Amino acid sequence: MKIINMIFLSALLILVLINAEAQETKTKPIRLAVVGVTHGHSAFILGRKPVGDFELVGVFETNKELVNSYASQYSFSSGIIYNDLNKMLDIVKPDAVVAFGSIYDHLAVVEACAPRGIHVMVEKPLATTNEQAAKMEALAKKFNIHLLTNYETSWYPSTAKSFQLVNDSNYVGTIRKVVVHDGHQGPKEIGVGKEFLDWLTDPILNGGGALIDFGCYGANLMTYLNRGEKPESVTAVTRQFKPEIYPKVDDEATIIISYPNSQCIIQASWNWPFSRKDMEIYGNKGYIMALNNNTMRIRNNQSQPETMLNITSKDIQVYEDPFSYFADVIHDKIKVPKFGLYSLENNVMVVKILDAARESAKTGVTVKFF
Repeated sequence: MKIINMIFLSALLILVLINAEAQETKTKPIRLAVVGVTHGHSAFILGRKPVGDFELVGVFETNKELVNSYASQYSFSSGIIYNDLNKMLDIVKPDAVVAFGSIYDHLAVVEACAPRGIHVMVEKPLATTNEQAAKMEALAKKFNIHLLTNYETSWYPSTAKSFQLVNDSNYVGTIRKVVVHDGHQGPKEIGVGKEFLDWLTDPILNGGGALIDFGCYGANLMTYLNRGEKPESVTAVTRQFKPEIYPKVDDEATIIISYPNSQCIIQASWNWPFSRKDMEIYGNKGYIMALNNNTMRIRNNQSQPETMLNITSKDIQVYEDPFSYFADVIHDKIKVPKFGLYSLENNVMVVKILDAARESAKTGVTVKFF
């Protein structure tokens, strides 16, 4: 009888230990490394208050002065700073990486992380060229890692509400035209840091100017709205209104994306009198205007007159923190929808659209999709 009781207690202890280990694994913070801090948005993660989802274990940056100033500003140890990416990855062994260097550098980050099974989230857009995007996509699929792209408009309650109205209630009917305005007075004019400005205005490191920096938002939103439908053609016109400030890249871009049954017009600018990120969706039954992250104007043939809405995250389920989204994807709490705003499929298409727009602006002709 004693032997049976001992066996039972041993088995019970094993189950308790297994369950405790499972709970610890489930709730254990993700080991996160930051690759590059020259992007102005790196402050979003370095200055983020701890909420238990991530543990900062490494920071890679070759600009010693810049990274040391951030270490002082955001109170992380200089002992986790590395100037060799591969060395950092091998020593600290992160579960995930967020990339805050140039867009051109995104490929090198994925090349280093994917074979090690490290998940990656990059700032928008995914890549500077189709060739880079294709390599990144192949690596992510081969090594089965999550590769997400972060956009500010992905966190907007107004974006989530717009998609809900389009998809769930068919509020506007069949989409015919989408107009997206994104931009600000210009990166130098709004005072971005020198390290950020240096690559943001470089045709190789950023892939272009306003066309890439802000054209990607509209391409991302339209790809989601059209459920990944392939465009028929892309036409773009770019200008240099301020060549004395931005001699190497465009500061103004208009992109027209034609689909079999709809059209998207993207106005990307470093010349707006103020910052703006807004979207207009027109269908055969009505329209939706998302004026900013919270304010909307809507009207259809069943609602007269126009209705003003103020949407917050309390009104609609949306992640207002991209890092929380990243953590829940890694933990398999949520699945990234196919052609969702963060998804690889969507953002490979975005790069294809931007590449075609750049070619159209350069040659002066419409680029056909085949």
